Amino acid sequence: MNQEFIVPDRDYQHSRNHTLKVSGSETLQAAPDQAVITLGVISEDVDPQIAQQANSQAIAKVIASLRSIGIPEEQLKTSDYRIDPQYDYIEGKELFKNYKVQHIIQAKTTDIEKIGSIIDTAVRSGANSITSIRFSLSNPEAYYNQALSLALKNAYEKALSMARTLGISLNPVPNQVEELSETSPPSLFQTSSYTKMASTPIQPGELNITASVRVEYTY
Repeated sequence: MNQEFIVPDRDYQHSRNHTLKVSGSETLQAAPDQAVITLGVISEDVDPQIAQQANSQAIAKVIASLRSIGIPEEQLKTSDYRIDPQYDYIEGKELFKNYKVQHIIQAKTTDIEKIGSIIDTAVRSGANSITSIRFSLSNPEAYYNQALSLALKNAYEKALSMARTLGISLNPVPNQVEELSETSPPSLFQTSSYTKMASTPIQPGELNITASVRVEYTY
């Protein structure tokens, strides 16, 4: 009986591609062009109806004042409305204090330089809570895509440097590209109370847009 033996092709084995894995990232900075200001009115009274009425009147004045300085109605919305009983704890005993009514709204603006004026106007009209100012970009995708492209370039430069050090020939076309999670812009101003000032200077600074990739090259 004849037997057939297959001899491994050594040249084929040596020609099989090996992989080199690297990561790349890039962070771009951009000045925000829009902001959402979270503010409102907190009212307290032992009678919940009185607290509610006072709060309703105060928030109505706040909303009217914001509309009077150019913020349209569609850019004003309620984000939280609550009526909660408040208690004092004396010698381990829970004693009823009053009711707290809070009506929180969000005001959106594309006029960054106007934020200080918006806050001052709201406070003069009765707002006594400024929760946060969240700055953002109207077109973050454009900045992110640019950062993504630079992150890929950064990964290639790393792989090329490693290949030169190792004395290997790198295939410039990646075998695999994995987009990693992007980071979301944080709120740049955060506080739970507000002290009335003559003028409120707000410095928005710049937002960081970060893109990261993990890339696999062959050699």
